[in-house]
Amino acid sequence: MTHMQAYQTSTWLMQAKEFLVEARRLKPGAERNELREVAAVLRELARLEANADSESEPNLERPQQT
Repeated sequence: MTHMQAYQTSTWLMQAKEFLVEARRLKPGAERNELREVAAVLRELARLEANADSESEPNLERPQQT
């Protein structure tokens, strides 16, 4: 399952991309900056989610010691 998850794009990352695309359409200013900040938060959420997923899955490469 881990191998398969590596190819799935996080929902957070897709939303961040949409915010960045919208921000790029705007002229520099407060509204554009706000969209960029939201995108940064969404990317951080995606990173945290990926870390949580990787920590919750057992490491199949190493046998467990008894």
